Amino acid sequence: MSSNQHFVIVGGGLASAKLAEALRANDFDGQVTLLAAEDDLPYERPPLSKQHLAGDQQLPDFTVDSPAWYRDHHIDLRLGTTVEAFDPAARTVSLPDGSTLSYDKLALATGSRPRTLDVPGADASNVYTLRTIGDSDRLLEVLRSKHRLVIIGAGWIGLEVAAQARARQLEVTVLEAAELPLVSVLGPQMGTVFAELHRGNGVDLRTGVVVDMILTEDGVATGVQLDDGQVVPADAVLVAVGAQPNIEIAEAAGLATGTGILVDESLRTSDPDVVAVGDIAEELHPLLDKRVRVEHWANALNQPAVAALTMLGKPATYDRLPYFFTDQYNLGMEYTGYVGRDDDVRVVVRGNVAKPEFVAFWLDRDNRVRAGMNVNVWDVTDRIKELVTSGEPVDPERLADPNTEL
Repeated sequence: MSSNQHFVIVGGGLASAKLAEALRANDFDGQVTLLAAEDDLPYERPPLSKQHLAGDQQLPDFTVDSPAWYRDHHIDLRLGTTVEAFDPAARTVSLPDGSTLSYDKLALATGSRPRTLDVPGADASNVYTLRTIGDSDRLLEVLRSKHRLVIIGAGWIGLEVAAQARARQLEVTVLEAAELPLVSVLGPQMGTVFAELHRGNGVDLRTGVVVDMILTEDGVATGVQLDDGQVVPADAVLVAVGAQPNIEIAEAAGLATGTGILVDESLRTSDPDVVAVGDIAEELHPLLDKRVRVEHWANALNQPAVAALTMLGKPATYDRLPYFFTDQYNLGMEYTGYVGRDDDVRVVVRGNVAKPEFVAFWLDRDNRVRAGMNVNVWDVTDRIKELVTSGEPVDPERLADPNTEL
């Protein structure tokens, strides 16, 4: 492609860095500008609730590329630069200083932000969310210095932080509105596994509860009050009630959106000169035959290679199955595939749930495997992928038998 072309990447996370890498790896010799809202070099986010909170990794350990890499590959990296808007007709990006930047192709990788809690006291000084390295640093200090942590929300972030807090002997209470943790993602059977895991490790997990307010004294949170009047004392509060995709600039520019930015199988948006990757991309997935938007690390890691080819005018399809992982206490887990909240599925378990060492499979009415989750069982992800992508019915009894090869 002509060296006078200018590609602009908006966003400062893993997806942005990988997209810059992919453009250069595909011999694009034009200008690449990466506009990152944060002041830090693009980094990976899973360690923020795992290894960094455990004190095992520091920011340089999970920073994607060094300053030298951006310099050597002639990437115009602009940190601390929040894009205010873009104009698809003029093909320009608006910058905070009022200037504009012209582009030939634009990539949106703006990620997500934590959802907030609209209750009194949510703005107290010791009420936290977790998205950035700064957030994780502040939480790490909480884990080192405080005694009682209340976590509102029993999703992945809330549970991973709970595990790290218990490792440091904090008193931890987790408040969840649903009847079980992770029930909308894993269903009641596997949600129960995580509930028992945390209760067995000393977490006061309360489900089916509604937070009425965060109690404060002089701007500092002292506890969380539930709608039934119960008060849970706290030295610090973490709000972990989900993420909101940053799609406002795409909406304002007139791109087609749903729960995210609508993209086709090549990750192209409704504007042929714009692609979207990561948390914000709501893709028409060719294997799943439905639109999916997945807020997990694997998309940010793998989608940029396809998006780069699309920007370069080359045919490309993103058909990887959704994948995510977690580590909590003695439980390590990988999940491959996709099951919607309202999908009619049942769970077949292979192995010992109590140990825990098992693989769970989600089967539809036709006994086709839609997803699989391996817990403390390794080197089976490829087999799970094969079962999901084949679309062939399986024998549930053989699937549940550990003596039968997957």
